[in-house]
Amino acid sequence: MGSSFVDTVLFGITVLVGITVLLRKTVLLRERVLRAVAWISMAAGMAGVALPSRAAESPQNVRRQPTNILILMADNWAWPHASVLGDPLVQTPTFDRLAREGVLFSHAFCSVPSCAPARAVFLTGQPAHRLEGAANLWGVFPAKFAVFPDMLEAAGYRVGFSGKGWGPGNLEASGRTRNPAGEKFRSFAEFVEGQPVSQPFCYWHSSREPHAPWSAGEAFLDQLPAERVQVPAYLPDHPAVREDIRRYYAEVQQFDADCGAILDLLRDRNLAESTLVVLVGDNGWQLPRGLAHVYDAGTRVPLAIRWPGHAKAGHVADELVSFEDIAPTLLEAAGLTPSTKMTGTSMVHLLHGETDRSRDHVFIERERHANVRQGDLTYPCRSIRTREFLYVWNLHPERWPAGDPEAYWAVGPYGDVDWSFTKDLLIDPHRSPQLQRYFELGFGKRPAEELYDLRTDPAETVNVAADPTYAATCAELRQRVQTWMRDTGDPRADGETDLFDKAAYFGRKAPETPPPGRPTFTPASPQP
Repeated sequence: MGSSFVDTVLFGITVLVGITVLLRKTVLLRERVLRAVAWISMAAGMAGVALPSRAAESPQNVRRQPTNILILMADNWAWPHASVLGDPLVQTPTFDRLAREGVLFSHAFCSVPSCAPARAVFLTGQPAHRLEGAANLWGVFPAKFAVFPDMLEAAGYRVGFSGKGWGPGNLEASGRTRNPAGEKFRSFAEFVEGQPVSQPFCYWHSSREPHAPWSAGEAFLDQLPAERVQVPAYLPDHPAVREDIRRYYAEVQQFDADCGAILDLLRDRNLAESTLVVLVGDNGWQLPRGLAHVYDAGTRVPLAIRWPGHAKAGHVADELVSFEDIAPTLLEAAGLTPSTKMTGTSMVHLLHGETDRSRDHVFIERERHANVRQGDLTYPCRSIRTREFLYVWNLHPERWPAGDPEAYWAVGPYGDVDWSFTKDLLIDPHRSPQLQRYFELGFGKRPAEELYDLRTDPAETVNVAADPTYAATCAELRQRVQTWMRDTGDPRADGETDLFDKAAYFGRKAPETPPPGRPTFTPASPQP
């Protein structure tokens, strides 16, 4: 009987082992089939062949698919206006969370301090001066310039956006049938509702906040007392300025809350672990020396990237990076090879927590922001930002950097600076003498060269370009800018050109009356 019992046990063990092996092979086969289906779908997309979706797949399978991409972009959100960046008043829990769970970039720059050109650089990975009319606001973005959403779509991704995407500009005159960001949706919720489980996606939530006149975000205003606002050194500490900043902060918090809701939806759809998330501002804020100007207030932006399973959580990347680097980064994350025409370089190794000593500078430029000068003239600048210095070459110092003082095209004086209480305060012809310095910083003409020593002047208010002590530094940075212009095919590298002045402009003529819906303000105390 003992021998029979042992034989029975051994037989049972053999059967169990056989069943286990069979189940293991079945699981492996199923995994291989699912993986093959995903990649066949991508290949079919490249060939233009439509395959049926596999809507019945379980949520766990999503994590085995190629990386999804979600871009959350604010409209005119400047560094360092986030709580994780040290701002003592504004609260940005969503951005802070992504910084903890991913990588925070402490020196990210938008390449051009103007919405449409900055976004064109973001989409192409190339400097604005190579993009013809796309170097200007309210222009064209010629279809011959490839963009990363199209490259992802060709590789099987589903692409879409909401809000601005690339713009403002004219798509029809660009030779494009849709926005370079992809197909337009009302919201991420609408987009994700139709998302096949087995297909990767790239979606761009392009917010319109925090955009002047900062009339949104009313629910947050009570959390933002004016007396706690920190006014930067290039602006006067005045009640009107503090009111602008607190209203801007309210819209920053509204944007952050909207992004939080999108990330909650991503989690609820079991997509969070398979999605790379980029949260960024498109350029600086709309106060004087900000938007449309190559100073940090116009070009340095918050940037955090979360990529579960890849990005080193909590890492702070101190390297200098720019919008040229975004497209090659996203393509590499998707398993694709960036275009050889891209001058930007992938930041994937920075996401892994590595360092890169070569990233010690970025180049920044501008041409025409708004059409606010007689003769459709631009205000061309080329500059280099290192860790220690900002060097600016103003190619036409005889022009007004903020726009003509006259009410040209009915946009009002100094039209490259959008309306704000602060602008009204500083351009008032009856302003007090104490405000003259701030008027000159924001609206006055500038010399051909500017140099700011960020070690002693982080607010960039003291131009030391003419100081003999800085002669060698100025010469070195000037040479680096000129070499970059020549190496990247800048039309201005060979001298004067009217290419950007003659580029088409599709902006509307603004009325002389204040913009509708803008807030009102009554100073609590006299002007200083």
